[in-house]
Amino acid sequence: MNDSIVKTIAANGIVAAIYFLLTFLTSSFSFMGMQIRIAEMLILLCFFRRDYTIGITIGCAFANIISPLGGWDVLFGTLATLLSCILVSFSKHLLIASIFPVIINAFVVGAELYILLQEPFWINVGLVAAGEAIAVVVFGYIFFILLGKKEFFRKAIRANRNFNFKW
Repeated sequence: MNDSIVKTIAANGIVAAIYFLLTFLTSSFSFMGMQIRIAEMLILLCFFRRDYTIGITIGCAFANIISPLGGWDVLFGTLATLLSCILVSFSKHLLIASIFPVIINAFVVGAELYILLQEPFWINVGLVAAGEAIAVVVFGYIFFILLGKKEFFRKAIRANRNFNFKW
């Protein structure tokens, strides 16, 4: 196995662990209705390096094991994160990239909550969108806009794309 593959596997393992730990440590507000899952801000790592989709998706799957919705959240919540990561990884603008997870999670997780808990669909969509917007558009966007152009940060995350993003 060459050095690059080992580094990629290790980096994705670290990202998965960070995602899981952030969700576990904030589990009191990371699940159900107005969920503000701070770990979701890590989705924006895919803006700088597409292969972080793997680590974030694995971290999300493991985090969703502790969800009150169990296997359904492992399936649908993780699917929403995977789709968000893919869309973010093809984006050229960080702000637009931060909106994808809000929309995807609002409808996928909102529908999941509607079906499983029999709660009003549009209220679930709105609450999930609000929580995701706080985590990704506010915390994530600000974090990555401040650090995304710093050389030390790009090296630390092994960025290989979008070095000169504008917003």
